[in-house]
Amino acid sequence: MKISQILKDNKVTVSFEVFPPKQWDKINDTKITVQEMSKANPSFMSVTYGAAGTRAGFTQEIANEVKSNGITPLSHLTCLTSTRDKIHSVVNELKENNIDNILALRGDIPEGFEFPDNMYFEHAYQLVNEIKAIGDFCVGAACYPEVHPESKNRIEDIEYLKQKVDCGVEFLTSQMFFDNDKFLNFYEMCRIKGINVPIIAGIMPITNAKQIKRSIELSNCSVPKKFHKIMERFGDDPDSMKQAGIIYATEQIIDLMANGINNIHIYTMNKPDVALSIMNGLSHIIDSK
Repeated sequence: MKISQILKDNKVTVSFEVFPPKQWDKINDTKITVQEMSKANPSFMSVTYGAAGTRAGFTQEIANEVKSNGITPLSHLTCLTSTRDKIHSVVNELKENNIDNILALRGDIPEGFEFPDNMYFEHAYQLVNEIKAIGDFCVGAACYPEVHPESKNRIEDIEYLKQKVDCGVEFLTSQMFFDNDKFLNFYEMCRIKGINVPIIAGIMPITNAKQIKRSIELSNCSVPKKFHKIMERFGDDPDSMKQAGIIYATEQIIDLMANGINNIHIYTMNKPDVALSIMNGLSHIIDSK
């Protein structure tokens, strides 16, 4: 099933993200993670792509596992360091495996990377165009509620975002955020600027205080005082921090739904117990919608 069909009619959806292992001998462990997460019956499950296009086959393998568990897979695809032939190879393999959904991403710039003069893919919209030319895929893209780290300002950021949508992007998934007001303001500005595709709110449960620094660097998100206090109080107690992180993420989702945001994506960090705990905390709320 295409993600665009899942997201239609403004119904409540909660989806998960998983990432493949770095080594092939760990692939079965990740498949077990997928099996455990599937018990929560997420609306769909996205599978990340290896840095700089590495381990593409791992992504395909896990996406197939998601599908075999009765869940719609969404395969990530990055293009920054890929050739056109490589992109065609990956996309055609997805087509052969009847995987209809791709999250088109430029990808993070590797340290020391310099853009060559003959680079084919420099921006995500170019990848969107390429995917659409290859086959009938449902294509999504990423967005930043608190401005992409490389954008000059919010206005420029949303202009680039609309460019991707105008190329055929059918839904957007946000990077993580910890302040719902930031997302709600971003959501409203997108609508004002004519970005009318579904925007899925990305939530990351922070269950380990050491996790937060790297997460902030990648997503360019701010941390509200309330969450700082949680980390100060519980950061040195792993069990307490895990519980507090799950509760904070669950409360974020409840507040978003109360404000009319019905599409949620959970960055699970491959932790089935965390994903299942959040879903249990939302069980009646989801059913009531």
